[in-house]
Amino acid sequence: MQPKRSMTRLVRTPEGVQIDLTGKLAGRGAYLHDLHSCWEAGLKGAIAKALKTEISAEDQERLVAFMESLVEEPENTAEM
Repeated sequence: MQPKRSMTRLVRTPEGVQIDLTGKLAGRGAYLHDLHSCWEAGLKGAIAKALKTEISAEDQERLVAFMESLVEEPENTAEM
């Protein structure tokens, strides 16, 4: 488990799912590690389940764009 400050918070708002970099937006929240593997798994349904909502196509595009801005994780992390 990682400290909250090293993770990205996502929030369900009336306007849709938002990335909350400040950690202060009101609404139901969920946290993801800043790793591609976590975001890929989250975008397959875990985020929607955690936030108890459907993710719109527009929100999905925004979340994928944010994921692509993250640094790739090293392939040999299991060996470290």
